[in-house]
Amino acid sequence: MPIPTLTVTDAVARAADLAAGGGRRLLGLAGPPGAGKSTLSAALQQQLGTSMVVVGMDGFHLANAELIRLGRRDRKGAPDTFDVDGYVTLLARLAEQRAPLYAPWFARDLEESIGSAVLVDPGTPLVVTEGNYLLHDAFGWGAVRSLLHEVWYLRLDDDERRRRLVRRRLGHGDTAEHAQHWVENVDEPNARLVAAGLERADRIVTMS
Repeated sequence: MPIPTLTVTDAVARAADLAAGGGRRLLGLAGPPGAGKSTLSAALQQQLGTSMVVVGMDGFHLANAELIRLGRRDRKGAPDTFDVDGYVTLLARLAEQRAPLYAPWFARDLEESIGSAVLVDPGTPLVVTEGNYLLHDAFGWGAVRSLLHEVWYLRLDDDERRRRLVRRRLGHGDTAEHAQHWVENVDEPNARLVAAGLERADRIVTMS
């Protein structure tokens, strides 16, 4: 059975329905690096306001010092460079939340996570969590899918997606040569892993 496809406008309307459905809903936005997960999260936030909050998977990046110790710093963003158990534990807490809690946030300009940076109120009906590996099934990621009410896969033209990734790295002070190298040798292998989980998505959102 084909996976339903949404425009961004459709996605906003669907998210509003989830927020109005009663109780707590967890919505996942998955997709390869540069597909527009943060962009769609911001669009949803603008329309839904205080009825939703964004809790990013990237807040669970392992610290750079730990990645260096593990010998994984040169491929930060791969599935085994996150605190997956911590992320799964937070999602489980969010599903049953009865008191305010704080989630971490990833500061892209610092390339580090900041703990207890995002307040989640128990009365907020919709939690949107976005990240590459919500539909992945290795390194412990398989536990994520069952905790989310819906997961949408974001699809963007690959050439445009790669251009945006390079542009983003340049915007954070990277050199053109290193930015291109990182996108080709780190982001793109990860993108192929992410794409393998597409069939487990509830909907596909076409980004532009």
